[in-house]
Amino acid sequence: MTSALQLPDRFGAESEPSQPGTVIDKPPSLLLVDDEPRLLASLHSLLDGFGYQIETAVGGAAAIEALSRNPVDIVLLDLNMPQVSGHDVMRFMKENAIDASVIVLSGDSDIEAAIGALRHGAWGFLRKPYQHEELLKTVTNALGKRRLEEENRAVSWQLEHSERLYRFLIDSSPDIIYTLDTSGRFTYINERVTDLLGYDRASLIGKPYSLLVHEDDLKRARHVFRERRVGQRESGNVEVRLKCNGEGAGERIFETSLRTISINSMAMPGTPERVAERLAEREQFGTYGIARDVTEERRAQELVSYQAYHDVLTDLPNRILLRDRLDVAIGQARRRGGEVAVMFVDLDRFKVVNDSLGHLRGDELLRQVADRLKQAIRKADTLARVGGDEFILLIPELSERAQAEVVASKFLRCLTDPFKVEGHTLHVSASIGIAVFPGDGESIDDLLRHADMAMYQVKASGKNAWHFYDNTVIDAAYGKIREEENLRRALKNRELEMYYQPQIDVNSGKIVSMEALMRWNDPERGVVAAGDFLPMVEEIGMMGPVNDWMMESVCRDLHDWNGDGHEGIQVAINLSPSCLDREDFYSKLRSQLDRFNIAPAQIEVEITENICIRNPQYAMDQLRKLCELGVKVAIDDFGTGYSSLAYLHRFPVHTIKIDRSFVNEIQNDNGYFPVVHAVISIARGLGLNLIAEGVETEKQSRYLALAGCDTMQGYLYFHPMAKQDLDLVLKGRRAAEALRA
Repeated sequence: MTSALQLPDRFGAESEPSQPGTVIDKPPSLLLVDDEPRLLASLHSLLDGFGYQIETAVGGAAAIEALSRNPVDIVLLDLNMPQVSGHDVMRFMKENAIDASVIVLSGDSDIEAAIGALRHGAWGFLRKPYQHEELLKTVTNALGKRRLEEENRAVSWQLEHSERLYRFLIDSSPDIIYTLDTSGRFTYINERVTDLLGYDRASLIGKPYSLLVHEDDLKRARHVFRERRVGQRESGNVEVRLKCNGEGAGERIFETSLRTISINSMAMPGTPERVAERLAEREQFGTYGIARDVTEERRAQELVSYQAYHDVLTDLPNRILLRDRLDVAIGQARRRGGEVAVMFVDLDRFKVVNDSLGHLRGDELLRQVADRLKQAIRKADTLARVGGDEFILLIPELSERAQAEVVASKFLRCLTDPFKVEGHTLHVSASIGIAVFPGDGESIDDLLRHADMAMYQVKASGKNAWHFYDNTVIDAAYGKIREEENLRRALKNRELEMYYQPQIDVNSGKIVSMEALMRWNDPERGVVAAGDFLPMVEEIGMMGPVNDWMMESVCRDLHDWNGDGHEGIQVAINLSPSCLDREDFYSKLRSQLDRFNIAPAQIEVEITENICIRNPQYAMDQLRKLCELGVKVAIDDFGTGYSSLAYLHRFPVHTIKIDRSFVNEIQNDNGYFPVVHAVISIARGLGLNLIAEGVETEKQSRYLALAGCDTMQGYLYFHPMAKQDLDLVLKGRRAAEALRA
């Protein structure tokens, strides 16, 4: 075989196909588009350091200019931009065939915005504010998809290259070249038959062609081999399977080009007289052909076609094939008046396995889960993997809803037994949502969305169960969407406000410190306590911006109090686990302290015990940095978590707070409440400050004071109050102290 792959001029070969661009080891290129420079800088900062080649564009017009100038791999695109919107940018890319994957980053929470972006060609859609990990994962997945497409293009190019190579081989006689007599027996065959099929060339001479053809292909081969047309050249093309000689050799697929040979094209062996006689009669001597091996080519084509509609990891149908089959099933059900069930299956606790044991073991677990689920369905059903740990089952021709219930129950049962993955015994369950056509939706998107919503209702209710979609599901989902919209509006419209609850030294009656408590001035509900809305803030990923607002507000209020002569005031702020996990928390707090000229000692951060349990070493490092800055640390709700005293001894803690649940148990002066005494003893033994919260009665105050707790916080002394109300209290106390002096 010639390695240069350049054909001599005498073969009349065409020029070689142009090879796809060789993959050069260069960083992926990203174009960041937003009309807000601050958000653009933040996004650039997030992605910087991951080896990407990053370019930014302020606004849609700048994005179009950048795309016209340089090719990019990924475009992170804001939708709502003035003059030239994100949709305009995507339309420009489509019209100019710009090959780049678009990830839309939009603050619009409306589901139609996401659907519209995807219809315009967006690869992905992330709602602002997004989780950093989610963005990085989306970018990584988009780059992975582009890499796979490039590999597929390389495979396609290789197939095209092979086609041209085979033409050259045919011209150079490297394939099986043969001639047959009128009875279909070999009169000639070249040595290539030995290399390809394992037959000795000499042994085939005089034998019928049917000796090599697979039994199932004899009829098709006979039709072409035996076809004769007098007076004209006739050719035919057919693919047949030729048998290989030898055990385990299997069979190979050949594309066989056959020609009926007339006398005037080739003189067959014989006497000159007989040749002249046959020329006069226009008699045909036989056929000749060239058999080209296309086995690997067909396999490659089948593989590419298969992978386009199947999940590579589990070998299940993918989302594309699922939607195609679902479309067919809905059409049939519509004509026959039947029903179709769509079952959305999401694994519980899979993320824990994936994060703790790694993605390779997680992938193996997904393969085993897929194998079990496949055993629980009928042949007519379609089980697809649509991403991550999410599966969707299509049940066509549903006779009754109980049929879907049976399958869902079988799914849950088949996941009960533990999975064995590389020496690890793993347990997973599933949350299953079911939607039925036509009652739960008449379109593919409606059915999939409603099954997804029903699944999330199962997640919220305890997991490891199934649930049919109903209107309460969508009402709850819309309620959460409205709550999310209201919270985003609250932060934007300055509806959040800091309240403060003083902490009293019961011996002197002085305010020694205060706890900062967040409130939401909801136009519809009035003042909403933090516990009623912060869980939703955490869920939708807004805790970062809300914490930033809290730090700024507290420092601004402290600045005002310092200016009024209350320099000794200390304020405690509550930190969520996600806040302490942010690497920029320390720098942002320090920036606010410097901005408002606040002494770090005036700030005390309150954390819960569980923060210390999640990642003790990281939490310790963060808290030590705060202590080195001069900020104090308190453990809130002490005694209600699961941390050990060893953690408490190792962490840089200044204060512990007795939780209100223990204080509430104090109902008389003569009782004995061991937990309260234990916490007080721990504080004394470790030399820590001690605060009792939730003090509401004189009995509780007296008992705590006698037990050794001098600082208290609760409704007995002060309710949480807005800053302007607290200003009046501070001024009144200062006036009273001046009179006593």
